[in-house]
Parts: sequence; C-alpha cells; structure tokens
Amino acid sequence: MSDLSAFAITQKWPAQHPDRLQLYSLPTPNGVKVSIMLEETRLPYEPHLVSFDSDDQFSEAFLSLAPNNKIPAILDPNGPDGKAQALFESGAILLYLADKTGQLLPKSGPERYETIQWLMWQMGGVGPMFGQLGFFHKFAGASYEDKRPRDRFATEAQRLLGVLDKRLEGREWIMGNEYSIADIAVFPWVRGLVTFYDAVELLGFERFGNVKRVLESFLQRPAVIRGLNIPART
Repeated sequence: MSDLSAFAITQKWPAQHPDRLQLYSLPTPNGVKVSIMLEETRLPYEPHLVSFDSDDQFSEAFLSLAPNNKIPAILDPNGPDGKAQALFESGAILLYLADKTGQLLPKSGPERYETIQWLMWQMGGVGPMFGQLGFFHKFAGASYEDKRPRDRFATEAQRLLGVLDKRLEGREWIMGNEYSIADIAVFPWVRGLVTFYDAVELLGFERFGNVKRVLESFLQRPAVIRGLNIPART
C-alpha cells in the first residue's frame, strides 16, 4: 500500500485508497476537466471535495499541494519513476494524465502540438474571459451601474465563440474525428457560459451553431455526465 503521509494535504483529506490517484476539486468548469478526464480514461482515483463555502482552498493543507489556492489539484502515488507526483493547474494535469494513460492526446507528431495549442487557447483565453463575464453578468459585478466591463468581456466571449465555431465547421470535435483533451478543456467552460452564467441571450449563443452542436455531443458522453458531478457537493 502506498504511503502518502508525507503530504500534508492527506491530514485534512485522508486517503481511504492511498494506492489510487487523489483528486482535490470542486465541480466548476476547471474542476470537472480533471474528473471528466479521469472518468474517460478509467484511471482509478479517489475524489475529495474542496469546499469554497468553508474556504478550504485557503487552508494550509490545500496550499501545501496547490500554492496558487485554485482547484483542481492531484496527488498521484504512482508517478514517474515510481514516486508520488503532485500537480496543480488543470491544463498541466490534463497533459499529465494523457501521457500517463496514453489516451486523448497523440504521443507525437503535428497533431500532438495542435491539440496542446487548443488546450493553451482555453487556458489563456476562454477560461479567464468567460469567468470575468460571469462575474460582471451574474455575480457581484452585475450590480455595477457601469456596464462597460460586462460589455467588454461579452464582446471578447463572442469573439472566442466565433473562433471555436469556425474551427468546428465540418469537424466532429476540435481535432476532427478524434475526441481529445482539447474538448475536455473547452466545453465545460462553454456549458458554464450558457447555463450557470445565463449568458445565452447576451451573447446570441444560438448563432454559434457548430459550438452548440458539439456541446450537445459532449454532454451526452457517459464519462462527461459522471464527471460533471465529481466530487459530489455536500
């Protein structure tokens, strides 16, 4: 049995199955990227809920593994060279899991780097811009009388949806016929934009037909259905 006692995070979230990969997360757009990936690859794992309601993300235990105080984070007892591997940042975790399992990312060649390109596009654009729009459209920023911040992020969200819609023209998934970590990274954010952030009318989402089509396909995948609710909220 693996010994994870050297990692402080296990004091707050004890591992019942220390031989499995440990996931510390919450079902947000960034969080479910990893739970979906784990469900798609069927890699054994144990989820732990990081509750924002109790500020778990700021606890010393969580910061010992994820110093940027953002979910998700993982602790893999079976890392490279047989040593435990801790990681934060959802994009880095997707790359790690893809390489570990040999799934959802080409091992070499142009397609590998093109897939990573779209992963970086999500990390650098879609996530930050969609998140800011959510703040100014639905959350605390919605009460601001000055709507210029909201409109600025709405315009950028529309631009990004346009980029994605054009990419998906004639394609089943972002990389063509092959489902990949690029889709796992992007579509939880698209789902959040049109459901949780209630931005369908604001963005005119219906005109992005290819995005809508692929989002529907994404949400029908059994692993996605399971992963969207992991870890379960209490």
